[in-house]
Amino acid sequence: MGATTLDSTLSLQINGQDQSQQQQLQQRRSVHVVEEIDGLIRVYIDGHVERPQIVPYVTCSLAPELQVTCRDMIIDKYTNIWARFYVPNASLGNKKLPLLVYFHGGGFCVGSPSWSCYHDFLANLASKIKCLIVSVSYRLAPENPLPAAYDDGVKTLVWLKQQAFAAGNHDHKWWINKCDFSRIFLAGDSAGANIAYNVALRVRPLMDIIKGLILIQPFFGGESRTHSEKCMVQPPGSALTLAASDTYWRLALPAGANRDHPWCNPVVKGATEVPIMVCVAEMDILKDRNMEFCGVLGREGRKVEQVVCKGVGHAFQILNKSPLSQTRLHELICHINNFVSRYN
Repeated sequence: MGATTLDSTLSLQINGQDQSQQQQLQQRRSVHVVEEIDGLIRVYIDGHVERPQIVPYVTCSLAPELQVTCRDMIIDKYTNIWARFYVPNASLGNKKLPLLVYFHGGGFCVGSPSWSCYHDFLANLASKIKCLIVSVSYRLAPENPLPAAYDDGVKTLVWLKQQAFAAGNHDHKWWINKCDFSRIFLAGDSAGANIAYNVALRVRPLMDIIKGLILIQPFFGGESRTHSEKCMVQPPGSALTLAASDTYWRLALPAGANRDHPWCNPVVKGATEVPIMVCVAEMDILKDRNMEFCGVLGREGRKVEQVVCKGVGHAFQILNKSPLSQTRLHELICHINNFVSRYN
């Protein structure tokens, strides 16, 4: 992902500059970094944002044996919201496919549906659970702090509902004809799970067609630390450390807000009444906060299912290829399939 600029009057175009000019630019900026997560994002005092390409970006191509058609679609060209669609090819007779709207993780600040790890995970998920998946590319912080990502999620759902009433649109028939718009699930991992939850709170008029939420290691926080946040030792290269978590929240929350803001530390009272599945990673610093979230939902009388993935850490399902992680990934897909089937 290329670097972007918050203040165009301060932007410096480095394309075409000779090497010495680029070095001078880097030297000037190196002492003015205000926020950084190593290898993922660097924010400068002038508003310039750099996101190194730590994960490959890939096209829509898929292995034929998956039997899934994949294409990118524009949701809103003015705000550059788009989505990657995964449509299983298998014929189900007259039965249409449930729709799973997915939000990627990345602390609200990095990530994309075109990241290879998400592309592979969601293509495999669509193939295994026979569900039409829409992976949303929402606006990122700090250029677009919250609630921009929530707004983009709502806009995507409104756009999808509009397509349901425009079934004659030939450009969309390849997926519309297979989609059951009365059976929608919202899902995501990490920050994407946070987005799915907050989008559900904002679309109450659509709740009759939203059948459930699938929250994978939801990214929540708070000023008071949990035991797992304080004591869970993370290996080198961990997908989420406490320092990284705090940086993401500083970049994503509105100016002046702290981690007790309800978008970070959710007020469960009055939460959505649709069934919720929360997938917790045992070695994740978010483990205790995720389990507390499930407990409060249960005490509020909500339908909540808690799935604990043993021996794995944050984002294992997309970033870890170890035999244990692959076993847990298979189990996670089975849990998702059962949840979707149960509330279909």
